[in-house]
Amino acid sequence: MEAIKAGKVIALYITTTETKQPIPKDALQVDEKGILLDKHYDKNIDRSILVTSRDSYLMAKQQGIEIPHGALGENILIDYNPYALPVGTRMKIGSAITEISQDCTLCKHLSSIDKRVPKLLKNDRGIFVKVVEQGWIKTGDDILILE
Repeated sequence: MEAIKAGKVIALYITTTETKQPIPKDALQVDEKGILLDKHYDKNIDRSILVTSRDSYLMAKQQGIEIPHGALGENILIDYNPYALPVGTRMKIGSAITEISQDCTLCKHLSSIDKRVPKLLKNDRGIFVKVVEQGWIKTGDDILILE
């Protein structure tokens, strides 16, 4: 299987049932049920991990909307824009292998950041991935597109 280096992991986050704010992490342990310790673990495997590109934040900033990283609900923030990749594309992130399961739909809470955000990021909020091979994902890890 050939691999193409696409980018790097910028930041990692989990959410828990105890807090509504994303919790920054240096590393995430992932398996076929999602991210260990995250509130979405073992809930909906196709929607368990949200990957967002730094480009989404830059698009908002260009419109004068400052959004702190993590506020879009992502678990993995990357410096590569994967939004045009088709469902089924596999990516190796750290030691884990993931597969794009679906595009991220917009959540109503995004309008609480700024009423323009849902329309602005309609097709650019993120992608959901499921874990094909468990492993660890760390800040600074390479992202490889597997072919």
